[in-house]
Parts: sequence; structure tokens; C-alpha cells
Amino acid sequence: MAGAIRLGELCHLMEGRIEAALESGEYTEDLFGWLEERMDRLSSDVERLRSNEALSVTAPLAAPAATPAPAAQPAAAAAPAAAAPAAAPAPRAEPPLPSAAATLRVNADTLDDLINEAGEVAIARSRIEAELRVIKQSLADLSDSVTRLRGQLREIEVQADSQMQSRLSVMDEKKGDFDPLEFDRYTRLQELTRLMAESLSDVMAIQQGLQKNMGDTDAALHHQARISRDVQQELMRVRAVPFANVNERLYRITRQTARELGKKADLEISGSEVELDRSVLDRIGAPLEHMLRNALVHGIEDPAARVAAGKAETGRISITLRQESNEIALVFADDGAGLNLEALRKKGAQMGLLPVDREPTEGELAHLIFASGLSTAEKLSELAGRGVGMDVVKNEITAIGGRVDIATTRGAGTTFTVYLPLTLAVTQAVLVRSGESTIALASAMVEQVLRMKGEVLAGHFESRKVEFQDRNYPLHSMHSLLGMPGNPQLQPYNSVLLLRSGVQRVAVHVDELLGNHEIVVKSIGQQLTRVPGVSGATVLADGTVALIMNPVYLAHRTLSGLATTGMTHTTTPAAAKAAPPIVMVVDDSLTVRKITGRLLEREGYAVVTAKDGVDALEQMTHGLPKVMLVDIEMPRMDGFDLARNVRGDARLQGIPIIIISSRTAEKHRSQAAQLGVNHFLGKPYAEAELLQLVAQYAR
Repeated sequence: MAGAIRLGELCHLMEGRIEAALESGEYTEDLFGWLEERMDRLSSDVERLRSNEALSVTAPLAAPAATPAPAAQPAAAAAPAAAAPAAAPAPRAEPPLPSAAATLRVNADTLDDLINEAGEVAIARSRIEAELRVIKQSLADLSDSVTRLRGQLREIEVQADSQMQSRLSVMDEKKGDFDPLEFDRYTRLQELTRLMAESLSDVMAIQQGLQKNMGDTDAALHHQARISRDVQQELMRVRAVPFANVNERLYRITRQTARELGKKADLEISGSEVELDRSVLDRIGAPLEHMLRNALVHGIEDPAARVAAGKAETGRISITLRQESNEIALVFADDGAGLNLEALRKKGAQMGLLPVDREPTEGELAHLIFASGLSTAEKLSELAGRGVGMDVVKNEITAIGGRVDIATTRGAGTTFTVYLPLTLAVTQAVLVRSGESTIALASAMVEQVLRMKGEVLAGHFESRKVEFQDRNYPLHSMHSLLGMPGNPQLQPYNSVLLLRSGVQRVAVHVDELLGNHEIVVKSIGQQLTRVPGVSGATVLADGTVALIMNPVYLAHRTLSGLATTGMTHTTTPAAAKAAPPIVMVVDDSLTVRKITGRLLEREGYAVVTAKDGVDALEQMTHGLPKVMLVDIEMPRMDGFDLARNVRGDARLQGIPIIIISSRTAEKHRSQAAQLGVNHFLGKPYAEAELLQLVAQYAR
């Protein structure tokens, strides 16, 4: 019925072998190996069949026709098989109500859109809350003003009464028949005080009404927040899927890889009922597969070697999942040979990845397996030797806001602990301010927040570290990690965050700590995917966009850059700034100067900008760039005149010039070549081509 003839033949073949084994009573290891191999083929075919059906409009009708599925999972398929005859009778005019809740198939993209809209509702609510806080503050100021006005009015009334008493004494001296009160001889001042008292009473009534309305609005907003959060959590729960969905795939990869390598290994998965966000599970599928293959290639020994080492002939790989706070902890362990730290040390030294001023720790050596291009395999194969894989694993886990810890014992095995977020849509974050930028940091990586006096923090900056609970945290400033110009200003009291990602720990000084908030994670798009340390963005209550960053990665990247260039951690700031090559961008467009400058700064270059040729020549009196990027059409001095002046000056003539212009006619190119321009690019330029040219000429 489904047209899967080969699938049916494979099922019949397996059925025949099982019946033959039942009759003979012989259950050999070869039989189970043969059945497992066919089982893997069967599972792959069923997965392909299901994926094709998912793309079809009639998928729900075609799904029951895939009869080989019961052969893949006989126990799990027993209930659907038994329920199939119940659907056979002809439809009745009034069908009975189903005993179980009806199910509805919803497109995953539609569900994602609903979750995004729920996130937008949360952002809108946070904006209303921010406005409500402003109104509350204004109402509090109004209350203070009313109280102050009431006191002042009371003083005026007292003064008016004093004047009335003085007039009374004067009248007594002149004519003691009647006093002013008996003749209602009120002054204009007393009348005004009475009117002001009535107006003040009206203002107080309005103020009390506003306070009551504000309380009701606040209560309604809190109620809406609870409902919104419940809706969001229910949508998350709908999108959550159990980890058991990938169990069969992981079992199959383990069997196939072990068979190819001639090894024996069992995979044990516990806690697979733990549910993860569908997008998280999709993102970690490939990393888990690579970790499995890596454990079988590098970790689990050959059966003979295991027996010689006093171990069981069959290796053991375990995956354990548990929920810890707002994270999922995935523990991946094997009982193999463990990491060869000496081999990692040699490879790391050859590639310049080890610190030159101290002995690396075991944790640092173990984390070298995440370095791109590093492999300890003795020979190249389809499964190992390329040095590509574990770096991709770490990048994928880091990209979704997770982290990885490693623990290894030589001869006893290796354990990877992967911490994953429950969802990629909403998360808890600590908001900090550095300069004029507001940045979000994942709350899971914040170990401690310290408040330090300015002179104490200055001493820590001199030693470049912070000691806390017998641990050393390399100290960095968020100001410098983000590449902001100038130096951060120390306050009388300063905030320092102790952060941890994997085994790496750093201390980061920020200008201001804004507190912990629940944020809605937004995709940063293709434009920012190359920016290191940025995992997403969020919209704050005031409508501004804040990047979600990983300062630990930025700090580690900075230290790695110092190590590979032969610098130590005690390198002076002046020497560190002099190291990058200088590239001058000459263009009259501010937008072009900013975009090109940021592109080059991300690649580690120091950028100097000039608005025209005259400005460029003035700046080159103070220092010479390695490369010049020049536009043609500029005021005061165009690109051709600038190139003519540079080539005519003995001090400047050796500087490579790359012209970037929208004027790409042959006569423009010919003129540039006659003036000695090294390369000519048209606008818009390809970023990769420009970076390649700059790297070529900046050597």
C-alpha cells in the first residue's frame, strides 16, 4: 500500500531468521549482530519514509500504512496495532465522544510564531510596567508637593490670624463695641487662604483617587503578567519534547560506529523522559552524535586492550539527563582510556595554544580538544584525524547559551557535563551597563557579584586577578572586552561580576549593575553571526536593543590571542595596543567609515579614519598605517590626488593603497593603475575579499 517494497522484504527476511532461530533454539551472537544491522537499516528507512510523509498533505492518512514500524519496535507498537481494528467500522451519524483528549497537529513554524508573539506581549508588558513606575514616582512627588503645600498654607493661615488679632487690638483701642469677626471684616488674604484650602482639598481628593486607580492598575497588570507567563509556559510545554525522541538514533550510531571500528560498546541513556525545547534538541543532535563517535574512536579501547587492562570486553557509554534549576544537565561519560593529556600538551605547544608564562593546568589541557584543527589521532580516517568536530560541538553548545565541563582520568574514562537552557525563547539574564551600552549576561554563568571600593579595585587591576574562595579569576573590564575607546572610570564603589563558563572563570568590572530580569531572546540575524561572544539580543522595557553576550568567551579569546602572539599576561597596555596593524579608511561617508572600521576591528586591526585626502595626510604626520582604503570622490582632495601625494612622498610611498569606489569604469581603473594603486574594488565590496587583501598587504 505504501509502495515500500524493499522495506517489506527486509521485514520478511528478519522475520524468517527469527522464526528459524525459534525452531532451532539457537540464539548466537552473530544472529543478534545480523538482526541489529538490519534493524538499523529498517529504522533509517522508516525515518526517511516518515520525513517524506511529513512533507505531504496526506501524511496522517499514509502513516498507518508504514507497517514495518512494528518490526522496529514490537513492544511499543502493540497498542496502536490493537487499536487499529476499532477504527475500521463505518462512520456513524453521531460518533461517541472519545475517551482521550482530541489531538491537533500544528505546524512548528506556527507554534514558533505564537511563542514569539507571547514574547512580544511580555516586552509590551515590561514597557507598561516601566511607564507605571514613572507614574508612581510622579504620584509620589505629587504627594510630597501636596504635603509641603498643606504646611505652607497652614503657615499662611496662622499669619492671617495673627494679623486679625493685631487689628482686633487696634479696634479695641478706638471703639470697643464690636470686634472685626462680629462684623465679618475678613481681609482678602484670609479669603484667598480659604479658597486655597478648598483647592488643596480637591487636589488631595484627586491624588487619593489616582493612588487608588494606580493600585488597581498595578494589580491588573500583575494578573495579566501571571496569565501571560502561564500562556508562555504552556506554549513552551507544547514545544517541549522528551529526549527519548533521539534515543533510537543514538543507539544506532553507537552500534554502527562500533561495528566499523571492530569494538564493542553499550550505550545507556537514563533520564530520557526529561523534556527539552524542540529547538534545543535539534541543535544538540549533531554534537551528541559527534561526541558518541569521538568516544568510540578515541576513548573506548579495543576488546583485547580492555581485557588486558582488567576491564570488561564491552565498553560502556552513558548519557544521563537531569534538570538543575533553569538548566538541563547532560552528563556524557565513558569508561575508556581517558584523554591523553601529554599528547594534547605536545599538540597545543606546536600550535601555540598554551600559556608561555606558566604551566597549564589539567583542565586547560583537557579543553584543548575544543581547539580548531587540533587532533591527537595517529592516522586520518573518516571518523578522526581532521581536528574538526569538538570545536564545532562547543560552538554549537555555546551558541544556544550552554557550556561544557570536562573531567578525565587516564585509563578510567572521560566525562563531559553539558549544561543546556530549558528554552531558547525566554531566559533569566543579568543586565549591566558599560559606557552607554546595556548588555545582558546569562544568569547561569554569574557565580558571584562583588562590590569593591575604587582603590581596592585599582590594586586588583594591577595584579590582573581577583581571589575569591581560594579561586583566581583573571580580571577584565567590560569596557576593554568590547573594544571601547578610552579607559573605564572607577567609582567610589564598583561592581565586579565573577563569571564561569565551563572550567573557565573570569572577573569582569562593569560600570553599573542593573539587576536580574526575565528577557525574551531574539535572533541576531545573519549580520551579527560572525561577531564573537554574541549569542542573541533582547528588547528592553524602554524599547532599546541589548545584546546577549558571553564575556568569558571574549576574555578567553583575548588571552588566546596574547598567547599565540607570544605575549604574556603581564604585557603592558601600550605594547598590547601597538601590536595590531593599523589600517586607514579614507571616505567622506560616515556610514562607510563606521561599517568598514567595525569590520576590520572585529578581525583584530587598529582602524584610523579620515574624511578626505587632506585629513588623511594630516593624520599620517603622526603615524603611518600598514594599508590605506581610499574612496575616489571626496571634498578638498579626492582619492586620485591622495594617491598621487602618497606615491610622491618618500616617507609614504611604500604604503599599499586599495581604492574602494562606486566608479568602476575602465578609465577610473586605468588612472588608478597609473598612480600606483595596488588594488581596485567596486562598491559594494565583498567582505571576505577585502579582508583577504588587507591581510595580504598588512604583513
